[in-house]
Amino acid sequence: MTQPPKLTDEQRQKALERAAEARRVRAEAKELLKTGSLTLSELLQQAETDDLIAGLKVESLIAAMPGTGKIKAKRLMEELGIAENRRIRGLGSNQKEALLAYYS
Repeated sequence: MTQPPKLTDEQRQKALERAAEARRVRAEAKELLKTGSLTLSELLQQAETDDLIAGLKVESLIAAMPGTGKIKAKRLMEELGIAENRRIRGLGSNQKEALLAYYS
């Protein structure tokens, strides 16, 4: 089994800061979806250029949609044929269109 790379304290701190920033950006995007300030199509467009948003898990994205929770999100993903660990950047064009059609 390979060992994780040895990081200096400075490198570790930078990595922690990047991870915290990613969590903050993703949480903000989900909150905007929940309140209706951001649409799903806008978020998907933003994910094309923003790596932090593109790394958001699809299940978490669907669960953040108004009127949808974790159980509905799992069912919808199964219905649309989206793997449970899929992230936005990994969605195919048909899957994106199916999601947009569902929430239209």
